[in-house]
Formats: sequence, C-alpha cells, structure tokens
Amino acid sequence: MRKEVMIPLAAVFFFSLSAITAAFANENDKMNTVFEAEQDVSGDGKPDYIYINGLPYDEGAGFLKETKLEIQASNGKTYTKELAAGYEPSIVFEDLNHDDVKDMLIMIPTGGSGGLSHYFLYTLKDFDLKDLGIPEGLIASSQFLDDYKAKLEIQDTGQTFEFDLKERKKEYDRLGLYQNGKINEPLELMIDAYGSLKPILLENGQYGLRAVQGISGAYHADGIGYIESTWLYEEGKWVLQDVKVMKNLK
Repeated sequence: MRKEVMIPLAAVFFFSLSAITAAFANENDKMNTVFEAEQDVSGDGKPDYIYINGLPYDEGAGFLKETKLEIQASNGKTYTKELAAGYEPSIVFEDLNHDDVKDMLIMIPTGGSGGLSHYFLYTLKDFDLKDLGIPEGLIASSQFLDDYKAKLEIQDTGQTFEFDLKERKKEYDRLGLYQNGKINEPLELMIDAYGSLKPILLENGQYGLRAVQGISGAYHADGIGYIESTWLYEEGKWVLQDVKVMKNLK
C-alpha cells in the first residue's frame, strides 16, 4: 500500500519540480528590448516599428549572448532575423541600395580590444526582408622589412604603401624582431576586420559606405595605421570606389 501511494506522489513531485525549473529558465532566458525605432522601411509611407532584442549573458550583464532583429511592419506582420552576440546594438537608417527606401545598417560591438563590431544590412522594401550584405574586407599582403620598415600592398587595387617604423626601434629590438636593423624572420602586419562601417554621401549624390580597417605591427596594441575604403552598391553588389592608407600619428 505504501509503495502504491509513494510512486504517484514522487511522480507529482518531480513533475512539479520540472515545471518550476522550466518556468525559471524561461524567465531567465527572456529577451529584453535594447534598441527601438520608428521608421518607414517598407516603402508604403507608413511607420514600421523596429526593435533589437537581446538576451544578457547573465543578470545585469552588458554582454548579450543572443540578439534578434524584430520588425513590426505596417502590414500587421512581424519579421525577424537572428543577429550576433555583442554589446549595445544600434541601427542607422539610410538608402544604401538606391531604391528610395531606407535600409537598416546594424552595428553590434564585440567588446574586444580591437574595437571591432558585427555588421548587418537589411532591406524590407515591399515587405520582403532581404540581407543586402556588407562589403568584404580588402585583401592585403604585408611584411616587415629591414631597417625598421614595413610594406603593405592592397591586392584589390595594386596600391603599395610603406611605413617607416624607426621610432619603434627600441621596442622591436626588445621583442627580438630585429637584430642590428635586420629582420630576424619573416613577419606580416596584422590587418583587422572592419572597426567602423558608416554611410557616406558620395560625389554622385548617392549614399555608400566608408569602412575602416586597423593595421597593427608586432602586437594588436602596436597600431601602425588604418585602411579607409569607400564602397557603392551597384547592380546587387558592393563596388570599391577608393582606398586610402593612413598612418597613426605618434
């Protein structure tokens, strides 16, 4: 008799415990709205409501382990896209594909030492949510040279740039990169992914994107300069317009 009673009671206990655990987990996994805006992104002249919702890594944490784009459109439908982990997402609204409807350029900083971010670009024209993509990072080859110099070649354009790094002689000698002005072994520079990607009004009156990629030397904090590239969206793809290489001022 005792066994017949205990088994159902145990089942009820564990079922209740599972339900409480699940409810607690669902409460903890609830996404919060971390960005919101009102903007016509569908092109019908009516406002759409755009949100980025994020799931904190832990209670009170600034880092969001999940983020999601949510658009409550004027046609009564909701559109969503999974994004990426990071901090403080934001959206810039600009017509980057030149169809007279503003697109959504999303930035989500990674929080790393390099100041990098995740970028996404979406359009909802005619209530069709599409990923426009962003320009791919420039392909570059580089190397340290003798006499405390370095060379960088932008393969997309064939441009070559040289850096004079003599002011870093003491540090590079300490690290063993050079000996008597000669490079000890072949070593490349470090080229970052995009640290900045922003809309810019070009000379033709259309909006494009200006991208910035950092250049580092012996280690990531050894900033040497940066690559600035300008892009225009044409016939469904990003076309490179201009490249500049800037040196960090000491």
